[in-house]
Amino acid sequence: MTARILVVDDIPANVRLLEAKLMAEYFEVLTASDGPSALEVANAQAPDLILLDVMMPGMDGFEVAERLKANPKTRHIPIVMITALTDTADRVRGLEAGADDFLSKPVNDIALFARVRSLARLKVMMDELRVRHATTGEMDIVGEVPGDAEEDAANGQILMVESEDMLAGKLTEFLTQAGHRIRRATGAAEALELGREPGLDLIMVSLSLAGEDGLRLCSQFRSQDETRHIPILLILNEADLTQLAKGLDLGVTDYLIRPIDQAELLARTRTQVRRRRYHDKLHRMLDNSISLAYTDALTGIYNRRYMDAHLDRKIMEIANTRKPVSVMMFDIDHFKRVNDTCGHASGDEVLKAVAQRVSDGIRDFDLLARYGGEEFVVIMPSTPADVSLMVAERLCRRIEAEPFEASGSEAPLAITASIGVATTTDPTETAEALLGRADTALYQAKNGGRNQVRSAEGPEAAETAAPAAVAGGA
Repeated sequence: MTARILVVDDIPANVRLLEAKLMAEYFEVLTASDGPSALEVANAQAPDLILLDVMMPGMDGFEVAERLKANPKTRHIPIVMITALTDTADRVRGLEAGADDFLSKPVNDIALFARVRSLARLKVMMDELRVRHATTGEMDIVGEVPGDAEEDAANGQILMVESEDMLAGKLTEFLTQAGHRIRRATGAAEALELGREPGLDLIMVSLSLAGEDGLRLCSQFRSQDETRHIPILLILNEADLTQLAKGLDLGVTDYLIRPIDQAELLARTRTQVRRRRYHDKLHRMLDNSISLAYTDALTGIYNRRYMDAHLDRKIMEIANTRKPVSVMMFDIDHFKRVNDTCGHASGDEVLKAVAQRVSDGIRDFDLLARYGGEEFVVIMPSTPADVSLMVAERLCRRIEAEPFEASGSEAPLAITASIGVATTTDPTETAEALLGRADTALYQAKNGGRNQVRSAEGPEAAETAAPAAVAGGA
């Protein structure tokens, strides 16, 4: 995924080198040459991540990080410190100041890009939760501190996956003394089972599990519903650093290198437990604030009222983020036949099942809403046109892949959908206009034979203007 990165360094050659590397990977780059200008750019431009040099004259990186975390507008921006310092105490100081990670000079390209992508994905997810809460019309909590910082990181419930008894004992001792509660698993099967228990704040996984692949276990945790959003802290040897980039791509949140320093262990644990609890708090606030006024009574997904407000907000954000917003409009082909031949109860069952199948096939920060009748909309933030088209093609095949059970039909029903997609990078375009372009593309898909995808950005979509879709129609 793309992201906007702020590079802060008082040495111009270092800035140019990082800028060239990041731009070659299609990241957008902002720059600052000292602490005060970094604070100004971060406050005005809202980057997705900050690469921050530690050793700068005047205001060093530690002070910059502390000030960023004290500002409600910049508090949630991930920070990676770039440093020549190797002392553990310096890393701990940076973590306590608000840094998410450290990269040593000279910066390794693989480590740089893996960490940038990992933290950018995390920020997109958290930003989306905050935006959705604000969309409900309740208090905007973008800058809210979720309770007392120390209190929010205390008494964590941690699952430790470690086959080596001596290391597990030492880690348990350190963490228990800090007030955390530890459950230990020695193998993958046991770990996955314990991971299903409610209330976990953090999972610690040793890369070198006896006879098992620690990275594969991390991937399995990310595939399991109960553990998909729980932070994962990977423990590895320095010789295994080449595997770290793969781990970050798989969803590892943070890491520790052996031998383990107690202060660094506790600092990283506090950061991840606090992040998990903030994520949970956002979810609870969102669930509490979204009443029947914002959800579709039949399918349980968002309704058109909420979708309109959310899309308006996402388009306005383009002025700051400069990231595209895509929408996907789809409806169920020949849905009227289902109602006519199997009854409206069966039609309702199909609508609910389609909504569930699509919901399972999109990202956490995409939004699915029922637009009306058998018509649905998916809003995809930070998604360019080519990616939205690929997602739509995949969902089209996902709907078609397996027939749907319906109580009014003896045999499962073969259901397909037609999909239109549209993308905007213009913060002045209205939600109505963007949806209208997606609707035009949907009309093209239906006119072209149904069970297919058309894009408003393609030449065929511009040739024919579509009438407004009629709920309950074809």
